[in-house]
Amino acid sequence: MSLIEKIEAEVEIKASAKRFHETNSKRIAEVPKLSPNFVQSVDLLEGEWGKEGSVMCWYFVFDGKAVMSKEVIETIDDKNYLATYKVIGGILKEMYKSFKFTIQVIPKGEESMVHWTLEYEKLNADDPDASSMLQYLLRQSKEVDAHLALE
Repeated sequence: MSLIEKIEAEVEIKASAKRFHETNSKRIAEVPKLSPNFVQSVDLLEGEWGKEGSVMCWYFVFDGKAVMSKEVIETIDDKNYLATYKVIGGILKEMYKSFKFTIQVIPKGEESMVHWTLEYEKLNADDPDASSMLQYLLRQSKEVDAHLALE
């Protein structure tokens, strides 16, 4: 039995696909001020902001606890408004053997759709799926969108 799983969901936002993509790929340092209820800070450990191969530590509140996730940017695709992050340390590496986030922002007329894909491998068959993380990301996306609308 494979312990590799993939879950996906999307949420509608008012921001342009380009602006939301840039925030989540090139302007990551701004995310804590755009989403203060979810993300406390993001530290750049290696590389440059918004560049593939860069390593960051995200500090955030998840399930009522302050946690950290160390991630490397694997892909930034500006044409398709897509970014992929591979988890290399922190809470998600403690819970899963591997974990990858993909965020794609799809233009829909005046609005956009944020499509999240989580790919992960459980450590054990009875470990929980990542649905709570997926719901967290959808809510966090809405908060970023609300702040972008104020700019």
